[in-house]
Amino acid sequence: MKHFSRIFAAAAVSLAAALPAYAETTLTVHYPMPGFFKNVMDTISKKFMEENPDIKIQFASPSATYEEGIQTILRQAGTDEMPDITFIGLNRLRMLNERDVAVDLGPLVKKEGNMAELGFSETILKLAQVNGKQVGLAFATSNPIMYYNADLVKAAGGDPDNPPKTWDEVIALGGKIKALGNGVDGIDFRWQGDDWMFSALLFGAGGKMLNEDESKVAFNGPEGEKAVEILERMVKEGGMPVFTKPAGEQAFAAGKVGFEFQTTGALVNTIKNVGDKFTLRTAKIPLIDPVNGHLPTGGNAVVILTKDAAKQEAAWKFAKFAAGPYGASVVVPGTGYVPNNELAAKSPDYLGDFYKKNPLFQAGLSQMPLMVPWYAFPGTNGVKVTQTIVDNLSRIVDQSASPKDALNDAANDVEGMLPTQ
Repeated sequence: MKHFSRIFAAAAVSLAAALPAYAETTLTVHYPMPGFFKNVMDTISKKFMEENPDIKIQFASPSATYEEGIQTILRQAGTDEMPDITFIGLNRLRMLNERDVAVDLGPLVKKEGNMAELGFSETILKLAQVNGKQVGLAFATSNPIMYYNADLVKAAGGDPDNPPKTWDEVIALGGKIKALGNGVDGIDFRWQGDDWMFSALLFGAGGKMLNEDESKVAFNGPEGEKAVEILERMVKEGGMPVFTKPAGEQAFAAGKVGFEFQTTGALVNTIKNVGDKFTLRTAKIPLIDPVNGHLPTGGNAVVILTKDAAKQEAAWKFAKFAAGPYGASVVVPGTGYVPNNELAAKSPDYLGDFYKKNPLFQAGLSQMPLMVPWYAFPGTNGVKVTQTIVDNLSRIVDQSASPKDALNDAANDVEGMLPTQ
């Protein structure tokens, strides 16, 4: 018997050595803006792999911006370089859909059957839909808010506990802060990079990018004119210099700018960069039209690209996990984005008590009812359209063109880039 036992034991050891403990699926994941998302992605992927030891997550080189991200994916589409999963700016999902690059998640959502129980309401699902097709799952969502230096506001005669509620009040106080001297500026409005902050002004005035059938530009109407007039007044009256994005961030963090307007997604980095140099506060961003105004929804969605059936199953598990309550509970405190998952927002197991303890995060949360989709331009020229708008906004900020001329030039150029009907 001992002889047979030794044989069986040896056979068992040999078999264990010959076979892996489990079949492992490796998913390659691409994401943008590592300054915002690297720590978040590392935390989420580590937890996911702990709970799913048969799936390994490896990251492709991240892209610096949403624009670079979509261009990278479109360039890699159909090649061995294309990742299995990507995180794409919400306004670029349309480009993926028009080229049929992304996997339609509709059948997976239907098969799941209990998405609402996982915190994915219909409203949340629609954030990553294009013409009714589920292109992705919203991962990180944001809206633009006001950051302000309470010390400078007080020094200029303002009340830090009652920040400006209109653009007129912002501009007036910004001018007073600029007048303090000592290299201090009044306002940094983050207009560079993409059309999102222009959308904040345009949508805040009740305007739209294109008309209903998307055949003509609409952003050069009365609402758009009001938007660019506010931008010009920030420069001429509110003490806003021609900042690059990095220069603006550095100047605000150094205590040299009164008001900064940008995404909630920058909140955690801003808190870290400011440290104890001054008292940082946040508040709602003003709307040009408080009755009809809305705010663009920034952020990105997790998108499945792989056509491999086994990998798709693993990718769906990761997508639900990343965009689900655990992922949201990492994204919000790790960045400043607002929760894209209702279960995460309400449950004390995730973020239920977070906002009570962290008042700087409340401005973005309070604006969620105003959020509308970040507009996605039709056709193949989406990135060029964005750059055209940004280039013309820069002419207003550096005062090389009047607001009306810059707006009309942008409209004429963009109209020529729209697909023919």
